[in-house]
Amino acid sequence: MRYTTDLREGGCFHFGDVILAWRVVDGLRGFCAGTASAGIAFTLAFFSIALLTIRRIMRNSEKGLHPMGKQTTGQPLVASTGWRWVGERGLRVETGTMTLARYNLLISKNLTDVEDIIPADGSLLLILRRTARVSSEVRAALSAPLDVAQTAVKGKRHEIVVDYGGAAGPDLPALAKRAGMSVAAYIDCHAATEYTVAFLGFQPGFPYLQGLPLTLQAARRASPRQQVAAGSVAIGGRYTGIYPTGGPGGWHVIGRTDTVLFDPQRAAPALLMPGDRVCFVPA
Repeated sequence: MRYTTDLREGGCFHFGDVILAWRVVDGLRGFCAGTASAGIAFTLAFFSIALLTIRRIMRNSEKGLHPMGKQTTGQPLVASTGWRWVGERGLRVETGTMTLARYNLLISKNLTDVEDIIPADGSLLLILRRTARVSSEVRAALSAPLDVAQTAVKGKRHEIVVDYGGAAGPDLPALAKRAGMSVAAYIDCHAATEYTVAFLGFQPGFPYLQGLPLTLQAARRASPRQQVAAGSVAIGGRYTGIYPTGGPGGWHVIGRTDTVLFDPQRAAPALLMPGDRVCFVPA
């Protein structure tokens, strides 16, 4: 029988390990004598316990135990395929191209065990309520097949007026040239698309808008700017986005809007939410 310091299998420090370590010390007593040798014996005991504890942690990690080697919230020992723990209460769920569909399905379930659901690029982060377990309801929602038609996110539609080019969009001419288009054609192409808010990040309220035509896509700038103006409309990789506040930025700036994307004084501080649709209107 083994006893742990916290009486849980997830515990990483076992009294059995201590006993085993002291047996090592007993075996050394025949070779140790005097104060100095006794000190060596205690040192060896300390390192024996440390090594055995590390071994225990590694074994628990291989078993898929909760982070930190113990189950502080009563979570299952082994995570389901497709998700992993992030901290004590977070579940990171791999979603690929179906992030918004899975997000909408989870939101529609009104899961009582889930405090928040945060979309990201190809994944979702579920924050469980304190003391909550990964219930069968949560597991079912994570593994349920997705019907794109039924789970399509029907967010609000926003029209955002943009002043393209000039001082407001210093990178526009270079991007248009790279795409083999005139500046006017580039603007028309960018404004003709209805975008979907994939997720928010980088700054409070910063929308990553998916749907950017392939011909307009461009890698981030080689040298980020130290200051990008608030309201700047920019392109980075396969996304277009809008800087809610001024600050450093590495995306290509093609225009600017006066629309306020984030206001902490509003009931809903962020203007745009995942699943919302955005159309740009040239000023």
